[in-house]
Amino acid sequence: MSDPIDRVRQRPYFIWDYDLTEEDVRAILRGDNEYEKVQMMVRIIEHCRWEDIWRYISLSQIRRYWKQIHRWLRKELRPTWKFAMEVWNRNPT
Repeated sequence: MSDPIDRVRQRPYFIWDYDLTEEDVRAILRGDNEYEKVQMMVRIIEHCRWEDIWRYISLSQIRRYWKQIHRWLRKELRPTWKFAMEVWNRNPT
């Protein structure tokens, strides 16, 4: 089992093309740069395991940035996520 501090300094499995750590990813998601934030959310949605998506972003964040996220999502994922958003918006939790 790895030390939690070491995990924060490791590169997340869904980031293979940038030198970013877990800590960097979370800083981007908390940051003020909306372009970077949306790009990171798209990366997470496209490449994370389902259960891991929710460790990084919340449904309320996805709702807030949905228009930008939808525009950047890969075309093959758009219908599934659009349907999910419609269902979640009908039945808010």
